[in-house]
Amino acid sequence: MQPNYWQEDIPVAITVTDKDGTIIEMNKKAAAIFENSGGKHLIGRNVKDCHPEHTHAKIDQISQSDQPNIYTIQKGGKRKMIFQTAYFHDGNYNGLVEISFEIPDEIPNFNRD
Repeated sequence: MQPNYWQEDIPVAITVTDKDGTIIEMNKKAAAIFENSGGKHLIGRNVKDCHPEHTHAKIDQISQSDQPNIYTIQKGGKRKMIFQTAYFHDGNYNGLVEISFEIPDEIPNFNRD
C-alpha cells in the first residue's frame, strides 16, 4: 500500500505545489476537474500558468501567509467549497494546497459551544 493511497478515490479534489509554485501532486478528482486543461499533465507546470494574471497576487498572498483562502463557487449548477492554504515543514514555507469539494445547497450548522 502506498502512502496517501486514500486521497486518490475520495470525492475531494486535492492539488499540491512546491515552494516555487510547481504543481507536484493531483489526485484523481483534481485531474478530472482540470481534464480540459491537461489533467495530470499539469504536474510539473507552475500554478500561475494555470490561472489568469489577475489572480497571481492572491496566489502570492496565500503563499506568504498562514491564513487560508476559503470561499464557495457555483459552476454547472453545483456548489463547491474551495480551501487554499500554504503548508510548512519545520517552520519553512513548502508550497500550496488547494482542496475543493461539492457542497449541498443547505448545510446544517451545529453550534458546539
